[in-house]
Amino acid sequence: MSTIAKLLSSKDIRLDMEVSSRENLFQEIARHMECAHGMPQEWVFQSLTRREKTGSTALGKGVAIPHARVKDLQQIHLAYIRLRQPIPFAAPDGKPVSDILVILVPKEATEEHLRILSEVTQMFSDPQFRQQLRQCSKAEETKRLFDGWLIPA
Repeated sequence: MSTIAKLLSSKDIRLDMEVSSRENLFQEIARHMECAHGMPQEWVFQSLTRREKTGSTALGKGVAIPHARVKDLQQIHLAYIRLRQPIPFAAPDGKPVSDILVILVPKEATEEHLRILSEVTQMFSDPQFRQQLRQCSKAEETKRLFDGWLIPA
């Protein structure tokens, strides 16, 4: 089982979210993380915004991986969001983003953070995985797809 499968919960999968901008997306992520996990909304929003200012976390092909270290976070949290309408994200291919995997890590989780980023990049580089992901209509179905993804040897 992949690290992502272990860390991503169905309650952290949001399908067809409506947002108008990256800032609005980060506000929604922060609100969700506060409600679902008790993380201070402002810390999550500021951490994601600060990281994004250093360079876009968009990979291209409609995918972004916003990630950040969050003050006083005790464990890694992931969230997958599929937007109803893609938004501009300064992607290398210039295309708007609709698939977002959020990675929030404690300040000390450097090695694990890099391993997760690598795994997510491999996962979303797979065109078949992206296509199947966009066909999922429920959080549980989406979670099963993440659970079934195998890291290439």
